[in-house]
Amino acid sequence: MKYASVTERLADLGGAKWEIHARARRMKAEGIAVLEFTIGEPDVPCPPELMETAARAMLSGRTGYSNGQGEPGLLRALAARYSTRRGRHIGPEQVMCFPGTQTTLYAVFMAIAEAGAEVIVGDPMYATYEGLIRATGATPVPVTLRPERGFRLDPADIAATITPATRAIFLNTPHNPTGAVLTREDIAAIGEIARAHDLWIVSDEVYEDLVFEGVTFTSPLDLPELADRSIACASISKSHAAPGFRSGWCVGPAEFCARLLPLSETMLFGNQPFIADMTAQAISHPSPVAPGMAARFAARADMIHDRLDGVAGLRVHRPDAGMFALLDVRATGLSGEAFAESLLEAEHVAAMPGESFGAALSGWLRLALSQPDAVIAEGCTRIARHAARFRADAA
Repeated sequence: MKYASVTERLADLGGAKWEIHARARRMKAEGIAVLEFTIGEPDVPCPPELMETAARAMLSGRTGYSNGQGEPGLLRALAARYSTRRGRHIGPEQVMCFPGTQTTLYAVFMAIAEAGAEVIVGDPMYATYEGLIRATGATPVPVTLRPERGFRLDPADIAATITPATRAIFLNTPHNPTGAVLTREDIAAIGEIARAHDLWIVSDEVYEDLVFEGVTFTSPLDLPELADRSIACASISKSHAAPGFRSGWCVGPAEFCARLLPLSETMLFGNQPFIADMTAQAISHPSPVAPGMAARFAARADMIHDRLDGVAGLRVHRPDAGMFALLDVRATGLSGEAFAESLLEAEHVAAMPGESFGAALSGWLRLALSQPDAVIAEGCTRIARHAARFRADAA
């Protein structure tokens, strides 16, 4: 039988990146007590008042068809939220709603990229980003994010990769897996490059509400001169501890949204009205759970740093936001994949190898900060013990 070429382009970009996580889940199903630091899920349940809103909406009949753009109430709520946060008027015609950030990004790239185009993206990157770009037929062009710069995109590196085929610059701020947050100066400099070469700026901002104390978040939408080329994407998955509800959106120019609408109508013809009602309530008020999560994740990142940095040659990168800390294990002589595999087998600790997020993170691990403090502490003890084995062998 014949298949579309997209299945070949994505063949190695799906579940294979999450093999350590899948293996850990299989071990847990067999009764093995695995400490799991692979997936970044909120460490609290979805606020009950939001679930009650969704339940009331379902019971009142909000279970019919929606439309390709989104429920009017949610569109108005999102327009109001972004107008307030970005400091300028943004109308409902500039908003599109989708089931989660992943679906949003897929639709956005399908609308702006195609075969022969190139999309600039930071390396390391979230594990699905390469697939999002390749699904369109476009080619991802990785730009190395360097630890000495705090893993923030360097505008000079972006400028050096521009070609006539470049179509977009793909930002993720706050960043997964590094926790880096682009500064206003970073955004402005990247924006100047985009304007000079007539490029789109796509910004995944799902961790906006999980920025740590003392850190300032900036969106490309904050800069009026970038309004005609910036598309910001987000959801309530992280900010409101609601990943299973799959409710996301993008905000961009009205013309872009009008062009995107037929694609949205072809894909799914709207998301669930009862979830839209819940989302409208969620984003119309400050999140009741995000500040607590941000404080706990920052404290756990500090704990990992205090317990592991400098131990057996390990180095810890402290994040500025989000749900993850990075651990440099290169001193053990192992790749991130080899260290993660042996750590799972020997110590029953599951962590994502840096290689799942790009070549620039080879020899690193990504550790989720969403486990309780006691689990974090025990995990650090086991990681230190495992790293010491290899240092002892080297000696």
